[in-house]
Amino acid sequence: MLTETSLSIWGWGSLGIVLSLITFGPFVIFYLAFYILCFVGGGFVVTLLFGKTNSEKYLEQCEHSFLPPTSTGIPKCLEEMKREARTIKIDRRLTGANIIDEPLQQVIQFSLRDYVQYWYYTLSDDESFLLEIRQTLQNALIQFATRSKEIDWQPYFTTRIVDDFGTHLRVFRKAQQKITEKDDQAKGTAEDLVDTFFEVEVEMEKDVCRDLVCTSPKDEEGFLRDLCEVLLYLLLPPGDFQNKIMRYFVREILARGILLPLINQLSDPDYINQYIIWMIRDSNCNYEAFMNIIKLSDNIGELEAVRDKAAEELQYLRSLDTVGDDINTIKNQINSLLFVKKVCDSRIQRLQSGKEINTVKLAANFGKLCTVPLDSILVDNVALQFFMDYMQQTGGQAHLFFWMTVEGYRVTAQQQLEVLLSRQKDGKHQTNQTKGLLRAAAVGIYEQYLSEKASPRVTVDDYLVAKLADTLNHEDPTPEIFDDIQRKVYELMLRDERFYPSFRQNALYVRMLAELDMLKDPSFRGSDDGDGESFNGSPTGSINLSLDDLSNVSSDDSVQLHAYISDTVYADYDPYAVAGVCNDHGKTYALYAITVHRRSLNSEEMWKTYRRYSDFHDFHMRITEQFENLSSILKLPGKKTFNNMDRDFLEKRKKDLNAYLQLLLTPEMMKASPALAHYVYDFLENKAYSKGKGDFARKVPPLIPKTDSDPEHCRVSAQLDDTVDDNIPLRVMLLLMDEVFDLKERNQWLRRNIKNLLQQLIRATYGDTINRKIVDHVDWMTSPEQVADLVKRFRDAFWPNGILAETVPCRDKAIRMRTRVAGKTKLLSIMPDELKHIIGAETTRKGILRVFEMFQHNQLNRRMVYVFLEGFLETLFPQYKFRELFNKLHSRSKQIQKYKQKLQTTQAPSLQKR
Repeated sequence: MLTETSLSIWGWGSLGIVLSLITFGPFVIFYLAFYILCFVGGGFVVTLLFGKTNSEKYLEQCEHSFLPPTSTGIPKCLEEMKREARTIKIDRRLTGANIIDEPLQQVIQFSLRDYVQYWYYTLSDDESFLLEIRQTLQNALIQFATRSKEIDWQPYFTTRIVDDFGTHLRVFRKAQQKITEKDDQAKGTAEDLVDTFFEVEVEMEKDVCRDLVCTSPKDEEGFLRDLCEVLLYLLLPPGDFQNKIMRYFVREILARGILLPLINQLSDPDYINQYIIWMIRDSNCNYEAFMNIIKLSDNIGELEAVRDKAAEELQYLRSLDTVGDDINTIKNQINSLLFVKKVCDSRIQRLQSGKEINTVKLAANFGKLCTVPLDSILVDNVALQFFMDYMQQTGGQAHLFFWMTVEGYRVTAQQQLEVLLSRQKDGKHQTNQTKGLLRAAAVGIYEQYLSEKASPRVTVDDYLVAKLADTLNHEDPTPEIFDDIQRKVYELMLRDERFYPSFRQNALYVRMLAELDMLKDPSFRGSDDGDGESFNGSPTGSINLSLDDLSNVSSDDSVQLHAYISDTVYADYDPYAVAGVCNDHGKTYALYAITVHRRSLNSEEMWKTYRRYSDFHDFHMRITEQFENLSSILKLPGKKTFNNMDRDFLEKRKKDLNAYLQLLLTPEMMKASPALAHYVYDFLENKAYSKGKGDFARKVPPLIPKTDSDPEHCRVSAQLDDTVDDNIPLRVMLLLMDEVFDLKERNQWLRRNIKNLLQQLIRATYGDTINRKIVDHVDWMTSPEQVADLVKRFRDAFWPNGILAETVPCRDKAIRMRTRVAGKTKLLSIMPDELKHIIGAETTRKGILRVFEMFQHNQLNRRMVYVFLEGFLETLFPQYKFRELFNKLHSRSKQIQKYKQKLQTTQAPSLQKR
């Protein structure tokens, strides 16, 4: 049944298809499919439209019945976004001076263009954000300019900068001394010097050390970010500062875009060397200075750079085809270059071999050194100071001081008599007064050096002394009244084996020749052979080493020190004063002459040094505070307020002080406190004693015991003489000369002469208006014209022709080394001969090269830049505690932590005893 039904369906279906094809043709299938598709599509469209209309009506009904009301902020925000951005007006006035505002605006524009715009435009075209940053920068600059106008910059430029530079130089000098005191075989590297420098810095500054900022780039960037954020807090309005995004952008621009590149440039040794050469570009290089630099250089890189350049020039000159007169010129140049090349090779060979100067052989050849006559020594300031030191060691200082005092008396008497004669011609009469003054001066010299009461007494023939006494009693004094005795004293110093003849065999004589620039190397002057580096048979490849070695004394256990007070020098005598008058601000005092003997296995030394009772008292306070066990053992003689210049009292005090010294120098005392030897040696050295206590501290017992610091480990501003504080140029020049040339280690007679000479020079050049001129110069430096010029230089350096400067490629090492040699040569060439005559050629050379060497370390230069920056900000914002801020920023230094641990270790025993 099913089969029949299916067959009928297929039959009728096939019949329908056939009839359709016969009736409608072969396209009937396509028509049918099209009709079906249209039917289905039309139904879908009708359903969609009907459903959408009904859904909207339903949702509208639900909205009013179930959903909360829509916020009005969103439509308003959308409305504001659709509107056009309103233009932000920026006031281009910054400082109130158009000549400054114009380049400053260009700097701001260039900074935004090169540090922000180049990436910001890839994110958005909206310029309102850029304008807001610009407005923020301008607000900061306006506040900065306003604050700068309220500050008196004169103390900063004349005091703070000089003190900071002098302190930096002192730290460097102390670091060099520490390096040289280490084992000679282990030569200190640049890294050792940098580490030692920051060790000394924390010893001097106590609570701050900048080693992390100067040696770690990561810590340096963090320090600058923190500093810029503090500055923005002080300079920006509160609303702008609270905008973190804006604040971070401005902070990064200031820290990484401006300050860090500027610090990198200022601390680059090669940049500093080029700047030095540019500053003294008008002076010609001196051949002698150049050869001195080559012969004294201990940097193999410098010598190799000069040698390679000389070889290159030799190759070029030999390739030239010249005839006639040019041939002689070329030959001379070739010979000079060959000489320089051989000197460099010889010096390199000596440095690589590690050969040191044989000071024994140098001392054995003293007799072959240049001879300086005694009369030349007595009239030369540099030579006289060495002869004076030697005469003090041998106990003949009275003869030398007598000769110098008589010379001063003769000049003064001649001047006074000439003035008296001219006034008599003019009808003015002051004869008795002038003659009375001369008689008093002559009698004073007689009493001080020749009378039986004189101590020490000049030993001359008795009949000459008696003749002089008779002349003083019966005749008017003349300039020539002491000539006979002075001639005898001169003959004594010249002939006596204790004085001038022995001086020529002493190490001080060699040092004197070096200071007079008379230690020349004949092999460098007389031949082209650079292999022989000797002076009259003794090697002098490095005169600095030889001279320093001659003065070194071993400090091991074999050294024995003995001292006793040999004489009491009364109130009117000063061994360091030419006039022989010891008067300190109207106060008279007595000096105690201490004879010191130091014996070691290979040598024996003797010298005299002079100390006041106040020096003893200061020394006693220092050692009893440092070594508490001494306070119960050592007893210093007490003070006396009245009649303390009585001879009987002084003799008794002399005996008591002698007993004090003998007890102090006993071997048992030294072994009980090994560190005590350093303080004793410092006290007994033949130099002016530097008191560690003030007058008030010496008179009043300390309420809280605390350790005393070495004056050399203090800032230089704490060491200044109050008498020169009111004279700005004298103060600056004395401070710099003290630190550059290390004059405080020399005798006070030389330093007093230098001070007097500088005063005369300043008065002769500028008169009494020098302070006013310096203040005017500082005002000129901070004037709008000069500030505008500095801003323009900054702009042109970072954006030459309006384009960001590319990173300057590091110059070749050989070029940098030759620049160093050229810089040192320039500095030595401009040193005036007058300065060498005052303090000595060797001291001048060492001082200049020390300053130059200080600038050859990038980390140390960074430290100096940051010190100047900190001083600038402390001056600009005195009402804020910037010093405490910097201490906190530098508190992570490892050197500070080591120093605090060291202090705790040293203080622990004393705390346990308490």
